[in-house]
Amino acid sequence: MTADSQQAAGQLPIAEPSHLRRAALELICRDARAFAGLIALNALAVGAGLAGPWLLGRIIDAVKAGGGATAVDRFTLAIVGCAAAQLVLTRYARLVGDRFGERTSARVRERFVDRVLALPVSVVERAGTGDVTTRGSTDVASVAVTLRDIGPDVLIAAVQALFILGAVFALDPLFGACAVVGLSGIYFAGRWYLRRARRAYLAEGAANSVLAELMATTASGARTIEAFGLQQRRITACQAAIERCRRTRMRTLFLRSVLLPSVDVSYVIPVVGVLLIGGVLHDHGAMSLGGVVASAMYLRQLSAPLDTILQRLEQLQSSSASFARVEGLGHAPQAPQAPQAPAGTDCAPADDRIELTGVRYAYDGGGDVLHGIDLTVKEGERLAIVGPSGAGKSTLSRLLAGIDAPRTGTVTVGGAPIRDLGPDLLRRQVVLITQEHHVFLGTVRDNLLIAAQTATDTELHAALAAVGAEWPDELPDGLDTELGAAGQRLDGSQAQQLALARVVLADPHTLILDEATALLDPSTARHTERALAAVLKGRTVIAIAHRLHTAHDADRIAVMERGRITEHGTHDDLVTSDGAYAALWRSWHGERPS
Repeated sequence: MTADSQQAAGQLPIAEPSHLRRAALELICRDARAFAGLIALNALAVGAGLAGPWLLGRIIDAVKAGGGATAVDRFTLAIVGCAAAQLVLTRYARLVGDRFGERTSARVRERFVDRVLALPVSVVERAGTGDVTTRGSTDVASVAVTLRDIGPDVLIAAVQALFILGAVFALDPLFGACAVVGLSGIYFAGRWYLRRARRAYLAEGAANSVLAELMATTASGARTIEAFGLQQRRITACQAAIERCRRTRMRTLFLRSVLLPSVDVSYVIPVVGVLLIGGVLHDHGAMSLGGVVASAMYLRQLSAPLDTILQRLEQLQSSSASFARVEGLGHAPQAPQAPQAPAGTDCAPADDRIELTGVRYAYDGGGDVLHGIDLTVKEGERLAIVGPSGAGKSTLSRLLAGIDAPRTGTVTVGGAPIRDLGPDLLRRQVVLITQEHHVFLGTVRDNLLIAAQTATDTELHAALAAVGAEWPDELPDGLDTELGAAGQRLDGSQAQQLALARVVLADPHTLILDEATALLDPSTARHTERALAAVLKGRTVIAIAHRLHTAHDADRIAVMERGRITEHGTHDDLVTSDGAYAALWRSWHGERPS
């Protein structure tokens, strides 16, 4: 599936192999000195290790020729010296490799975070948080392990294998040819494996993402599932996802079950061949006994680096698939950048007036949920949007915030299309806050400074007070109290007040509240909304209202039904007109319809 078709299906793209090669080369070039040092140290360590079998062959030849203990001792000391040199060089090669891996994996993580933050919210929502979470946790961790451990191991093993084969050819080209022919089975088995492994591991990663998404949404929506009696449906869906994970896992296990036994058999063939041919050559005086033994030991030694490469091959394929998923974010749609204004002009919105003209919107694969919306929100106006569930209120709020673009029609702020504004400029104009919220790991101060990095403690306390949050003063360390699983846990209302305080610090011109106080109890919600009303005086506020006292306090009310605005006006006017809003108002107060 191509990147375009994946995006059309709502999936985040997967990077192609050519892009992965360029990305890997870029990472190497950014730390080229360490990478060159890694190769040099490993080459020296392998060279020192190659001396052992050759010196052992010299000992055998010396003893056969009648040499005394002095010659044996001299060669033995040389073997010990080479082993010590190999130990030291390998240790420093590992140190350089680990440092290279850690720095490079840090760059991969930082780039992943930058790309995720640059994704439009609508793209993330269509793909599902499970996919993003899996890429940012399992996949990034797999890439990091490869860069730190697996990559250096494979590099060292590859250098060792090349040097050992070179040593065998140096002893006798016939032995080298025998080794190449005997090891050809590894080439064919590896080629068969590699043709199938990438697709199999990508399928396994995709199945894990689907399962993570299902488990996360099922856990977060457990009460709703129970309320509507959907337990069996969700269990069936999770079981199907688990079965898909099992099938994809079994596929990768099957590939390894074919590869590894083929490799084990291929190790033995060149050693047997060298011993048989070497025996014949030795009988005819064409090869010394020490040379035959050294060649056999080299080929036996060759099994260690080849075994490392082939054992790591499965992890390399898995991490390659993970790297493709991580790098795939680079091909995902990015949030629009701030438009470039011609010389002498200003591309920023002229004012804070928001206008919707002929707006229609449809979710992927469905019919329109908004039908020809026309609406103007003046600067400083407080507009409440009310209506029954499913009327399109939240969808309209997303269009007003620039998260989604209308299928037809326009949404503008100050005359500029809201969807074309860059993220920084847009969020200075419009901020959407919903009942969904997040408490970041760190202190209360850290959570607030996200919205205003230069804010003082006085400003932070003022923002908390503005939303009626008095609880930070009661915490053990005040603003420096750690939040999260290892620190202070916040309940739903406290977390939502923290989110509202961030909005106060962000100081937008227009604020869209979509059930922003839904998790607060009625009295706390009323207090918070009144505090926000005082802080946001003179700003434009658009409230998606389920509690109709919010609508009562608004300058104007728009009533939505089935994706259309059917009424708009002040509270008194709409109650007097005895239409849909009047019926909602009476129902809110428990009155029977007349």
